Amino acid sequence: MKDQPLSRRNLMKLAGGAAVTAALTAQAAKPKRGVQKGRINQSVVHWCWGERGWKIEDTAKAAADLGCKSVELVSPDDWPVLKKHGLTCAIAPNGVEGPPFMRGFNNPDYHDMVIKATKETIDACAKFGVKNVIAFNGYKWKKAEDPQSGEISAEQGAKNCVKGLKKIIGYAEKKGVTICIEHLNTRDDSHPMKGHPGYQGDKIDYVCDIARAVGSPNMKVLFDIYHVQIMDGDVIRRIEQCKDVIGHIHTAGNPGRKELDDTQEINYPPIMRKLLDIGYKGHVGQEFIPTGDPMKGLVEAVELCDV
Repeated sequence: MKDQPLSRRNLMKLAGGAAVTAALTAQAAKPKRGVQKGRINQSVVHWCWGERGWKIEDTAKAAADLGCKSVELVSPDDWPVLKKHGLTCAIAPNGVEGPPFMRGFNNPDYHDMVIKATKETIDACAKFGVKNVIAFNGYKWKKAEDPQSGEISAEQGAKNCVKGLKKIIGYAEKKGVTICIEHLNTRDDSHPMKGHPGYQGDKIDYVCDIARAVGSPNMKVLFDIYHVQIMDGDVIRRIEQCKDVIGHIHTAGNPGRKELDDTQEINYPPIMRKLLDIGYKGHVGQEFIPTGDPMKGLVEAVELCDV
């Protein structure tokens, strides 16, 4: 069969095909950003990027594109969005209205409210397959928002926490959900989410002892590296000491709860390697407040923790 002469249309097709091939080749040559090794299960804490105007859809898409496995601390109403992007919610909020860390298990006056809200969240978790729900000690004031109302002693606060958590831990066990009580710093008063003056669970050993006293495999601690660094330091050794009750991890740069960059003092790669060393299988939630380009900061943090 005689070769057909190249028509203008055929030439255009060839040129177009060559352009597409070149574009695909160029795209393939670009290094993939985000998770490469995947030994650390990474998650994104939505509220931090919400402060920069991201909707839940934006955070979910960014997390999925970077190879993260979760977007966390979002309402059950948002979990279908996560599922659409192949994500889970690594840890759920406890459903308490207002700043949830103010009214916690250390104050019996709040037990009924906190237990009811937490049970409702546990039910949602069981239905959707979410494994963890957050819990808090609460502020040490007898009325959470009033420092003049008198203090609950640290000893009594711990006893109250154990008593309150024991009222609900059996329910969590039956539903296959783990309660993670969070340690928070009380030193930074510059921003309502950078520090929590008045919070009673500001020492990691204190919080771990409460979790141990509850005496359940479904009772753990949310070990927030940023807060631990501020209040206790010695992060790697403390991970070793607390490994029996660590149920979830959070990150942020210190000082300032900002990006995990070279302007802050925490060296994250060896901390991530320590988590691997203790056999930690949970998620690491990126919970810093972006100060620059929020996507750039997230990419850098995800890659830094991908050890």
